[in-house]
Amino acid sequence: MQSKNPATEKNIAEYPETSIEEVDQILHNMSQAQREWARTSLHVRSDRLLKLASLLEENKDEYAGLITDEMGKPLSQAIGEVEKCAWVCRFYAEKGPGYLEDEAVPTDSDQKYMISYQPLGIILAIMPWNFPFWQFIRHAAPSFMAGNSIILKHASNVSGCALAIEKLMIMAGFKDDLFRSIFIPSSKIERIIHHPAVSGVTLTGSTRAGSSVGRQAGEALKKTVLELGGSDAYVILDDADIEQAADLCVTSRLINSGQSCISAKRFIIMDAVYDAFKEAFKEKMSEKKMGNPIDPDNDVGPLAREDLRNTLHEQVKKSVNQGAKIIMGGKIPDQTGYYYPPTILENVEPGMVAFDEELFGPVATFTRVNTEEDAIAVANNSIYGLGAAVFTKDVKRGQEIASRRLEAGCCVVNEIVKSDPRLPFGGIKQSGYGRELAREGIREFVNIKSVVVSR
Repeated sequence: MQSKNPATEKNIAEYPETSIEEVDQILHNMSQAQREWARTSLHVRSDRLLKLASLLEENKDEYAGLITDEMGKPLSQAIGEVEKCAWVCRFYAEKGPGYLEDEAVPTDSDQKYMISYQPLGIILAIMPWNFPFWQFIRHAAPSFMAGNSIILKHASNVSGCALAIEKLMIMAGFKDDLFRSIFIPSSKIERIIHHPAVSGVTLTGSTRAGSSVGRQAGEALKKTVLELGGSDAYVILDDADIEQAADLCVTSRLINSGQSCISAKRFIIMDAVYDAFKEAFKEKMSEKKMGNPIDPDNDVGPLAREDLRNTLHEQVKKSVNQGAKIIMGGKIPDQTGYYYPPTILENVEPGMVAFDEELFGPVATFTRVNTEEDAIAVANNSIYGLGAAVFTKDVKRGQEIASRRLEAGCCVVNEIVKSDPRLPFGGIKQSGYGRELAREGIREFVNIKSVVVSR
């Protein structure tokens, strides 16, 4: 497993692969630790999460620096990622006991009906590189609170983050074998999924990876939550506040240098405001600086790996050959690092690569439409359904569109799509299934047990 700085193209470290025999022993030890953890009180679990939150906050600069070194996230955003991890830990420390409390079910018989929430066991977490702390911690906080243990298979290019998280858990008071990281290639995941000690699988990653893991887990009859790719549509209606819309849309498109499943990707713009939005968006996009992610003046860092940049550039070129027009960017810069400039494509239509596929980098696509109905139809014309947004001065109009007409797991009005511990997060269609965060997230990996007591 190799970690490489995408801004300098220099190797950071190499990590030995975990053998299958080692994995078997790890899972054996984890099974015993999890059974003990399941017997601990909710108060003790809350205390551990609060300690974890404090350590994240106290060491946020160190962890943010590691994130930036390994995958190229602009440093200020990496600090924000670590701070958000502390937030979700505090959230579940406070709210988790209530979410897991036994519930009485009214009955007209002499029997007592209850619903009890009990841990499942060991959860295999398969995590991506783009938010190496947040993607894991947002699963770990509710899962630990529920009484589970976690074995982490992180993306190989952020192995340093995986080890840092393991040390962090021990510092917070979680016993050694309650959480472990393993370093194995994706080709060996199936054996871990089928291992009898593993009770469930959560994956955040590509749709292709989710399809493979979902199939394997289905064969093993293991519970899964899959948070997959997205090509979020942002609908700009004819009464939108153009300056507000352009500012938020550029911010969303460039989150993590465009490497976020919930960043804005497809901009569906009504004809009446198309030219005004285009100019405002282009102006704000041009103001963003690309460069070394450790420099606080830079807004856009490198892509995480060279192959990811090459894939993105091929998608842009294919789209141009299909009729799209580059109005900004679109060329690989002649410099060290896996950089790709903020790019805008217009004349993008269904059937083009830039419309049909997820563009995982700082590339925005513009599609012009005539009516509100056309805008919604085009927005929904996607295999993905993670997030969507609508911009309008008529809040009632926007709310109706967001709540009833846009097809996605999270829809917002005059705002950007983002995850929040207080709200369930997840997608539909090929963006996955299941939910993380909020009450729904903590109940994904528990045994929702019916209890009947005769008096």
